[in-house]
Amino acid sequence: MQSKKRTKGLISRVLSLTDEKALELLKTVYMNFFDRHKDIVSVFVENFDKVSEHISEGQEVSNVKKQLIGAYFTMEYSVESAALFNPSIVPHPNQEGIAEGDLRFILSLRATGEGHISSIVFRSGIIHKDGFILLNPVSEFVETPKIRHDQSYIRHVFQLKLEHMKAWNDTSMRVFKELPEPFSFNELNSCIAAVKKDKTAGYDKETITNILWLADSNYFIKFDSKNNISERVIFPFSKNESNGIEDARFVQFFDENGETVYYATYTAYNGVCILPQLLMTKDFVFFDIVTLNGESVQNKGMALFPRKINGKYVMLSRVDGVNNYIMYSDHLHYWDRAEIIQEPKMPWEFVQIGNCGSPIETSEGWIVITHGVGPMRQYALGAILLDLKNPAKLIGHLEEPFLTPNEEEREGYVPNVVYSCGSMIHNGKLIVPYAMSDITSRIATVDLGELIARMKRV
Repeated sequence: MQSKKRTKGLISRVLSLTDEKALELLKTVYMNFFDRHKDIVSVFVENFDKVSEHISEGQEVSNVKKQLIGAYFTMEYSVESAALFNPSIVPHPNQEGIAEGDLRFILSLRATGEGHISSIVFRSGIIHKDGFILLNPVSEFVETPKIRHDQSYIRHVFQLKLEHMKAWNDTSMRVFKELPEPFSFNELNSCIAAVKKDKTAGYDKETITNILWLADSNYFIKFDSKNNISERVIFPFSKNESNGIEDARFVQFFDENGETVYYATYTAYNGVCILPQLLMTKDFVFFDIVTLNGESVQNKGMALFPRKINGKYVMLSRVDGVNNYIMYSDHLHYWDRAEIIQEPKMPWEFVQIGNCGSPIETSEGWIVITHGVGPMRQYALGAILLDLKNPAKLIGHLEEPFLTPNEEEREGYVPNVVYSCGSMIHNGKLIVPYAMSDITSRIATVDLGELIARMKRV
């Protein structure tokens, strides 16, 4: 992030150029970069608008210099240069125009680029009736979405989250004293500014940072629906995500009113701490991102069930980093209680176990793909079966993993790992996309009936 002084200095240097020199430089930039972007002029104009507040009031700037300033504040980033892994698969919201028995899908992946910063990227394709999987071509372009903060925040909910973050103290009380219910991002900033200006009392800088981090982590993004889905990248937009967005677990959720929505839990990381987040979309164009709250959402690996059970939302988690837990809640954003449903029993999972995505409903029960960590930190994929009406009850499990890393899959950024963030069933087959050693991904298919038959009943 450019400092104000540095930003003003750079703008001043560009404005000092003669019109002829500025035009010459802009033409050179066009020549070198126009074919790498769909509309590079719009990119330059948009980035100029972001820094235009640093130009003196009344100073006229030519279109050429506006675009040139925008170019100086534009940089390319290779989203997938380091790795493409930890995939999750869901049915596409649009199933029109495909043959009977086929299924169009969306695959989400964790992409890692420069600085080891992770984003969420997407692929699409079709699973044919015979099981053949066809991935659609990947675009050469990347789209930057439109972003805006929540129009309003619920005061008491915001306070609860600050309490969970251990950030509710004298400073935060003073900030919230004058805030209405609900309040806007601008109103929050005004109250923070008032606390900072109050010379009669000091304030805790870390608390102010935490308040802004939390507010910054609830936002909306919108992509252009005309663009290829592989161009849509959910990049770490908030400060709490500055070091990456990790392991999104997508699920197609069926609401009680018959509507379908897609949710994804993921982990935001700012280099110091993690923040569990929930993403919601109906069309993979418009996304709503909110923070998850509660004592039981303080770790990674949360996976939402695809529907309510007995009137409650249900989610799997790994609260302690070792065991599989289940949680129930009346509200999608709040999770306070968790109970263990599975502990490591087999040698290949002695180190830890966890889910590999949302449970899948079958007539036999809820199938959960799990990961286990054994000797030499080798990850393997297993499966458990939970009772349909009472998913806290484990009714079956594989004694041996159904997928372990072969020799080709063992080398990578994190060796000896196979891992998935979400599977689905199609025509009696379990479709399991999985990552190989945190560097690239594959898709495996497993006969569903055979998998269930191999489970040891509890």
